[in-house]
Amino acid sequence: MHDLKRDPPIAIARGEGVWLIDHDGKRYLDAISSWWVNLFGHGHPTIKAAIAAQLDQLEHVMLAGFTHRPAIELAEALVAVAPAGLSRVFYTDNGASAVEVALKMSFHYWRNLGQPAKQRFVALTGSYHGETLGALSVTDVGLYRDTYDALLVKPLLAPAPDAHGAPGNEDAAATAIEALLAARGHEIAAVIVEPLIQCAGGMRIYGPAYLQRLRAACDRHRVHLIADEIATGFGRTGTLFACEQAAISPDFMCLSKGLTGGFLPLAAVLTTDAVFAAFYAEYQSQRAFLHSHSYTGNPLACAAALATLKIFAREPVLERNRELGHWLDQAFAPLADHPHVANLRRLGTIIAFDLVAERDGAVPYPWEERRGLDLHRTALAHGVLLRPIGNVVYAMPPYVLDRAQAQAIGAAALAGVNAATAVPAGRRVDRAQALDPAALEL
Repeated sequence: MHDLKRDPPIAIARGEGVWLIDHDGKRYLDAISSWWVNLFGHGHPTIKAAIAAQLDQLEHVMLAGFTHRPAIELAEALVAVAPAGLSRVFYTDNGASAVEVALKMSFHYWRNLGQPAKQRFVALTGSYHGETLGALSVTDVGLYRDTYDALLVKPLLAPAPDAHGAPGNEDAAATAIEALLAARGHEIAAVIVEPLIQCAGGMRIYGPAYLQRLRAACDRHRVHLIADEIATGFGRTGTLFACEQAAISPDFMCLSKGLTGGFLPLAAVLTTDAVFAAFYAEYQSQRAFLHSHSYTGNPLACAAALATLKIFAREPVLERNRELGHWLDQAFAPLADHPHVANLRRLGTIIAFDLVAERDGAVPYPWEERRGLDLHRTALAHGVLLRPIGNVVYAMPPYVLDRAQAQAIGAAALAGVNAATAVPAGRRVDRAQALDPAALEL
């Protein structure tokens, strides 16, 4: 909070497409989709109209003894596009809560089946699944977890695959988790993964073969597979869901963020008929899954999500995203040989690189120097919102970005790298000291 004295929050007055506009009229290109939620730009007319129409009908009713048309239609629509076998939908209202639901439901499933020993969870090193206590329990990012460690359930950690690691890293990671499940599957309820890319853990990308081996190992040892598609779902990785690229179906799939196109909070956990059957009993049996939120399945949010799915159905979104990916490659190409850039990488519409002290060996800057913050300030001065994760710089823009705007993001990133790496250790770049925004035409 003390840092806000130096960098006061920017008060945004309105959003238009890829742009955020503050009360002074300054425009910022939203290159991170407002924390990865905004798929089709701010103020998209289709989603706005759906919310407005629903507002005239019903704003909210509890999903306890009641239901409503948007919740029913959205569940049907999600099942229709989800990987095979995911036929049941449980609503909640944010991504961390969706993870909590999946963890609790997996644990409770095994309890209902008379296997209470299966109560451990496996997470990957560097994983991030949210910041509630349950979600933090399967998160392995010290910045978020360490303070609360005494309060958290301890997961079993397996090495994460990483295409930018040593040769054979992904194969070794798959072998390690296979061995873990073989040795301890009798006590493991579920493995939770972010398919194809660990986002908040540093935009670490890996291939679909790891997921295929993990799915097979989970099947062999009767362990649930939870796919956290909160960030990767709805086209971010090149397919509607990242799991599709491995041709697998998880036992639980967590969705949020882009589910409503960035308009309203909503989350859903998709699971199987087999999981549903484990809870299908008279109330007196005490087998029921008791988990609820006041705004579960909110009609306005469900209407927004339905409108978002209709855009995917009516428009060639995934085809356009492939073109957007090529534009991002071109825009960031000048960074490929920069002496302070390593591991330039892209998956779908996500592009990232590491800001490093030395390119050879990818020697990192000391974390406390916060070079990524310097880059953020410079990019803002150029009218582009980039918010690095430490010294990992990424762009994850709305799907309505055009080629010139993609070039503007790449140019702002380059200016930010140059400014951040020119700063001597121990000194910071103020917003006012950042490069002249007139140097970059947006």
